[in-house]
Amino acid sequence: MHEFTALDGALLIDKPAGPTSHDVVDKIRRKFGIKKVGHCGTLDPNATGLLIIVLGRGTKLSERLMSDDKVYEGTIKFGEATDSYDCEGQITETKPVPPLTLEQLNEACAPFIGDIMQTPPMVSAIKKDGVPLYKLARKGVEVEREARLVHIYNFRFTEYQEHLGRFRLACTKGTYVRSVAHDLGKNLGCGAHLATLRRSVSGKFDVADALTLQTILDMSQSQLEKRVIPFLKLAGA
Repeated sequence: MHEFTALDGALLIDKPAGPTSHDVVDKIRRKFGIKKVGHCGTLDPNATGLLIIVLGRGTKLSERLMSDDKVYEGTIKFGEATDSYDCEGQITETKPVPPLTLEQLNEACAPFIGDIMQTPPMVSAIKKDGVPLYKLARKGVEVEREARLVHIYNFRFTEYQEHLGRFRLACTKGTYVRSVAHDLGKNLGCGAHLATLRRSVSGKFDVADALTLQTILDMSQSQLEKRVIPFLKLAGA
């Protein structure tokens, strides 16, 4: 059996808005010359927060780490629906927003808690006949998407002001928070889209323990090695 190296394990990164999850992987691979680098759960380019990066033999654990439950925080804007269900898309509908209180919003969250069948947005990386849906969406093609079972443990708004609500949501892997925002707006009759999103927790890991991407890229290899969660510790996580 081969000995594990200091670069077999995982890094916790606080992803900034802008780069894709793949961009983050690529930057780390290039900077440190590590052949095997992967991530555990895609974050949209506009989303921030916890991105678990696996290195070397740590990539063998990526499926397991990806299957962990997640916690997200963010904001939903009411009165505007978009084709991507988030702020990156084109506005497809604008409607007046009824007077809403925090209590009413949280009552509207109730149907989303528990097991739900969720239809992924067209602007997503899910593939249809080998082609990512977002590529079809760019061509103006819409295809039928199969609804998938997901579980939402908790969904609650903590603030609401001027058509913008701040929320916290805990869910199983594969849950599209964008779809939740879109469907909530539809249920309220005014439309809505996801304005901002931040992943704060994935399994036993918290964004509070993560470093920014730039901090990681500014490190030497020996500094990086001290930040890697070792494979054996990861395997027992």
